[in-house]
Amino acid sequence: MSQPRQSRALVIVNTDFCSSDGDVVFGTRRGAKREAEKLSNILSRLNYKVKLMHNKTAKEIEDLYQQECCCEHGEYFVSVISSHGKEGVIFGCDSEPVKLTWIFQILSSEKCLVLTKIPKIFFIQACRGAEFDQGVVVECDSGEPEPDCEPDCFSDYLSIPPQTVVMFACSPGYVAFLNVFGSMFLQALLKVLEGEERHLALNRLMTRINWEVAFCCQARGTYEGCKEMPCFVTNLLQEVFPFSAPIAEEADGV
Repeated sequence: MSQPRQSRALVIVNTDFCSSDGDVVFGTRRGAKREAEKLSNILSRLNYKVKLMHNKTAKEIEDLYQQECCCEHGEYFVSVISSHGKEGVIFGCDSEPVKLTWIFQILSSEKCLVLTKIPKIFFIQACRGAEFDQGVVVECDSGEPEPDCEPDCFSDYLSIPPQTVVMFACSPGYVAFLNVFGSMFLQALLKVLEGEERHLALNRLMTRINWEVAFCCQARGTYEGCKEMPCFVTNLLQEVFPFSAPIAEEADGV
């Protein structure tokens, strides 16, 4: 009897950014790489075949998703993106933008037949603007704000293909916090995946992450108490349980 195909996970984390002429455009995202490694580890222990990629350019990020269209997939596809960003965009390590809608469309049923009926689940740790309540002097995943530019968030939601779920670290227009210990959002995701709440249906699991960040996380430092509110949008038509597998034991030395 043949074994079922293994679900795949693609984790992309950018920590260091330079422009094409070598200038440093964004700050170093200390804490992000270690956090991504922990997420990759728990996804692997949940029986995902994980590809962890560090410091990829905008073109390389697009190519990574194109490559998924040529792979054999299991029941789910999960992707975690951790980078600088602004509304509708994440940045490659070359400081060039990648539109999220382009990533979603690469994996849509029109362009990626192998993922047509497979739920595609994205967790995106990146700023969606520069707003925050009184701010906090820590690293955050934001690009420079653009003057007189209102984010068209609703049109981005309409661009999410069927069988796709996207969870953002923060609400439109706001920063997503990060420090040397990691981010509020991905730390909450990690906590849920390591606990019994991973058995929840995906919409309930994401709501639990919302609660965890809203009520149990706050910024430290000069602006003590600054908050963050994740949100998600889904085009799924059924409940799914992508993280309900038993957690495998860690190998020695991990």
